[in-house]
Amino acid sequence: MRKDGNEFIIQLDNQFQLTGKKLIIATGLQDTLPNIKGLQEYWGKTVVHCPYCHGYELRNRSLGVIATGPMSLHQAGMIPDWGITTYFSQGQHLPDPEQQLFLEQRGVQLEHSPVIEVLGEGTDISAVKLKDGRLIDVKGLYIGPKTQMASPIPQQLGCEFTQGPMGEIFVTDDFKQTTVAGVFAAGDIVNPMQNATFASASGVLAGVGAHHQLVQELR
Repeated sequence: MRKDGNEFIIQLDNQFQLTGKKLIIATGLQDTLPNIKGLQEYWGKTVVHCPYCHGYELRNRSLGVIATGPMSLHQAGMIPDWGITTYFSQGQHLPDPEQQLFLEQRGVQLEHSPVIEVLGEGTDISAVKLKDGRLIDVKGLYIGPKTQMASPIPQQLGCEFTQGPMGEIFVTDDFKQTTVAGVFAAGDIVNPMQNATFASASGVLAGVGAHHQLVQELR
């Protein structure tokens, strides 16, 4: 991938080249999960990241939040609206007195012994195993993964980024143009809150922005 004057040139694996005046990057983010046995195999099934995306499917069951950072405490306060909730601090992300009072008011149970394994069968989890040997009944888990760009193209083009809650996202204007002229971005890579509908909406904005620029350049 390179820019030559007002054109973008993309080199494909089969040596074929594509050129264009505008570029929309929609290469997505890569999730990095904590190194917990069994977690990866249930990811996207009964281990998920967002109650607004998956709360309905996991409702009315015992739920848990495995902490990965400060935002996990906020998440733990949300989840009781879908089911009885346990907050697993992993012994690292501990609530301050005000946060603990709020979680108690929301009915959240706190566990500070780290989760070391997720247990279950098929696509359904049944419990988590703690470092102290106890098993805690959990039928759904929420976790905020760390994220990173799935493609090196944005860095190759020199796009600027800002820090989101879970990782870097593009700096864009209202129509999703990046800091590089003619380059637009869409999807979770431009949104601090990752969600399928937000991602698709940003694609509409990026398409509109790119088209408007092309129209204006014909004048």
